[in-house]
Amino acid sequence: MKIIWYGHSAFRVEISGATLLFDPFLSGNPSFPSSLSVDDVAKGVTHILLTHGHDDHIGDAISVAKASGAQITANFEITMWAQAQGIENINPMGCGGTVDVGPFSVSLTQAHHTSSSLAGGWPPVYLGNPNGIVVRPKDEPPIYHMGDTDIFSDMALINEIHAPKVGIVPIGDRFTMGARTAALACKRFFNFDVVVPCHYGTFPILDQNTEKFIEEMGGDAFRVASMEPGGWIET
Repeated sequence: MKIIWYGHSAFRVEISGATLLFDPFLSGNPSFPSSLSVDDVAKGVTHILLTHGHDDHIGDAISVAKASGAQITANFEITMWAQAQGIENINPMGCGGTVDVGPFSVSLTQAHHTSSSLAGGWPPVYLGNPNGIVVRPKDEPPIYHMGDTDIFSDMALINEIHAPKVGIVPIGDRFTMGARTAALACKRFFNFDVVVPCHYGTFPILDQNTEKFIEEMGGDAFRVASMEPGGWIET
């Protein structure tokens, strides 16, 4: 499994038989590497997975789906919205559901946040409830993208049901967990082999780096895989 970070919460995950794109906020993302283009990222993508409807997460999902033919998986409201934008290859889901798409299964979990789009101006368009996403490849470790969320005690059930080994965890504070609560979530509720922090450094109002998070992780700090945007790890 190869995990590439494009800044904010946007990730490309390459597994056997599929290439996934999570929350592809690329255009307008201050952290997106200037050496890359949206077309570069879109190449080979087979599935686009969206945690919620905020514009800094849906991002370039529609243009990438049109360019690549990738399937968009998200909650019902987001997939219906995508269909109205001309996307036919959709996979609508709801919280708690699991769908086998061939190379992997995908499950939506709860997340404590909101979900809407301001792309059309005010008032915002309602786009369902926010989610976390668990991807379980056939022969590789399960990966859990938490989306934007606060800590919540039912994370223990997510771990019990799905046993993710790779966690993509928001740490930037203000709109999501900050360093302290993100570290607490990882240590109390999960048995991650690898923790990939995200949703920080994109805008001045967010925490700018992983230093506080790594400090809060304490003896588990060795599990944290900090990357610069455009960087990648293999697990």
